[in-house]
Amino acid sequence: MKNYIITIARGFGSGGKDIANRLAKKLNIPCYEREILEMASEETGLDVGVFLEVDEKLRKNTILKNIQTVQTEYVIEPTEKDFESDDNLFHIQAQIIRTLASSDMSCIIVGKCADYILKDYDNVVSVYIEAPREACVESIKAKLNVSEKEAHRMIRSTDKYRANYYRYYTRGNDWTNPINYHMTLNSARVGREGCVDIIADYVKEKFPEVFQE
Repeated sequence: MKNYIITIARGFGSGGKDIANRLAKKLNIPCYEREILEMASEETGLDVGVFLEVDEKLRKNTILKNIQTVQTEYVIEPTEKDFESDDNLFHIQAQIIRTLASSDMSCIIVGKCADYILKDYDNVVSVYIEAPREACVESIKAKLNVSEKEAHRMIRSTDKYRANYYRYYTRGNDWTNPINYHMTLNSARVGREGCVDIIADYVKEKFPEVFQE
C-alpha cells in the first residue's frame, strides 16, 4: 500500500475541520476541503462559485428528484446541457476524490460524501465528528461572533442541507449513522486534540506498512 486516505464527516460546530487540519499537521499530509472545489474548477474551466453553490447542498430543482435516478460515477461532456447540473458537479468532485485515493499521496478529505465515494477502497479510514448542541453553539458563537439564536439557526440549516446532500448521493443513507464510519467521536468529550491522537493512532495501527517506509 502506497498511501492512505482519511475522510472526515462532521456536524456543524463540532470542530471537524479544525480537527482535520490539526491531524494533517500531525501526520504531515495535505487536507482537502474547499481545495476539492478549486481542483474541480481548474479541471472543468467552470468558476469555483458554481461548485461553491452546491458544496454539500442541493439546489431546489435537484431536491425534487428521486434519489434512485442518481448515477454514481458518470461524468458528462462539457457540450451536454446538464454539464452544470448538481449531479454532474458531484460526479466531477467524486472523480477527483477517487483520483486522490488512487495516487501515491496520503491525504485527508473533509465532507463531500468522501466516505461513501471511497467505501470500497481498502486504504481509507472514515471518521464522523459530532458534539452536543450546546458545545456546537458555543463553538460557532466564538468562531463567527454571532448570537446564540443565530448559532442555533446556522447549525440547524447547515446540518439539514448536509444531511439531505448525503442522503441524495448515497441513495438514502443516513449521514449520522455510525455504521457508515470506522469511528465516530464526540469532540466535546474527547477534546479536539484527543480526537487527533485517536485517529492518528488508529491509522498507524491499520496501515503500519505505510509508516515503516
